[in-house]
Amino acid sequence: MRIWIKNPLSILADDAGGGIVIDDSRIVELVPMGGSPSKDVDQIFDASQHVVLPGLINTHHHMYQTLTRAHPSAINKELFPWLKALYPIWAKNMNPESFRLGTRLALTELLMSGCTTVSDHHYLYPSGLENAMDIQVEEAERLGIRMTINRGSMSLSEKDGGLPPDSIVQDDDTILADCERVLNKYHDRSDGAMIQVALAPCAPFTVTKNLMRETMALAHKHDCTCHTHLSETIDEDNYCLEHFNCRPVDYIEELGWMNDRVWLAHGIHFNDDEVGRLGKSGVGVCHCPTSNMVLASGHCRTKELEAAGSPVGLGVDGSASNDNSNLMEGVRHALMINRLTYNAESVTHFDAFRWATEGSAKCLNRDDIGKIAVGKQADLAMYRLDDLRFSGAGDPLAALVLCGAHEADRVMVAGEWKVEDTLPVNMDIGALRREHGAAAKAFLDAV
Repeated sequence: MRIWIKNPLSILADDAGGGIVIDDSRIVELVPMGGSPSKDVDQIFDASQHVVLPGLINTHHHMYQTLTRAHPSAINKELFPWLKALYPIWAKNMNPESFRLGTRLALTELLMSGCTTVSDHHYLYPSGLENAMDIQVEEAERLGIRMTINRGSMSLSEKDGGLPPDSIVQDDDTILADCERVLNKYHDRSDGAMIQVALAPCAPFTVTKNLMRETMALAHKHDCTCHTHLSETIDEDNYCLEHFNCRPVDYIEELGWMNDRVWLAHGIHFNDDEVGRLGKSGVGVCHCPTSNMVLASGHCRTKELEAAGSPVGLGVDGSASNDNSNLMEGVRHALMINRLTYNAESVTHFDAFRWATEGSAKCLNRDDIGKIAVGKQADLAMYRLDDLRFSGAGDPLAALVLCGAHEADRVMVAGEWKVEDTLPVNMDIGALRREHGAAAKAFLDAV
């Protein structure tokens, strides 16, 4: 099936004013303005009312947290007290069915916002949730979205000097054994892969040094990426200084994590020397603007990191610190907070789009997605400008960010439509809202 996405209102690609041609799962031709495809096509989609982007790529999330959005115990707190308030609630109430619904809702929200590839950092393993990664793969396949499942981990509990309660951590051997199981079962290294695996110890204050070292050894063995939170808050910096007598970047360097398999969540409190070292090593950073603002964690040094050589991607972060799973909103927030950090002239909507597409793809070590170009996967997010908020907008691409687009009209993954007329083709939104809301009530009643 050859499809011509014809004459878009605007498109984030060079020399594609006449649209793009898709054959099976790939982009095979860019059509210049006023031109036609070089070969016959089987189907034409009139995109004259659509602004076309590469599918957005979310590189950091905690999907189970959709069950505790705006939770009364956690609002108006910074990261460490926020975590201490929510850990016991998650530990007491999380089970396979609620986890499945939390994942399903987050994936659906992301897809509807224009996200075609997602990465979820799941590190919470109360008894009974040992098959969390299997659940997430099932839900991603049901919706038809690409996913990097992060086999996260926590092995330091309160009794060991960490933050989480004993009931949601696992020992190093159990974690490593399941990491290998998940890698053997799901990690697809091929071009166009729908499911990949990353290994993701949670943070310096929740895992042992041994787990960090052994995780990286597994990553080299299985050729996968690694992910962790780092330098999100001053509290974390102080924890590392107190417990390890070093700063967070020194900590990961000691443990063999300064390489281009790694991307870090948040990466806010790096000094100039650390930015340079991270860039030289090719370590990626996922910028989480919405969560960083909600928790008042600080400003990610996006421009300096990119200049040093670090890929910078974008993530919504957990739905209890962001309180939604909308990556298009994250693009707008990235533009705004970075203009506040730097200035209005040097941070453009193209920067924000790049972080959410090409930069995110580089964080995940993928070169088959993130850009509208010949040979890339046919992952597209398409937006209409019909809403009142867009009336009067002169530049369609800039309007998506400046006027606050939040839902895609059409989304394509691997050449197949997964959202049509703003709704996912494989999900009953009404039923999902009812089921998820019922599951979330148990977490609210736990106050």
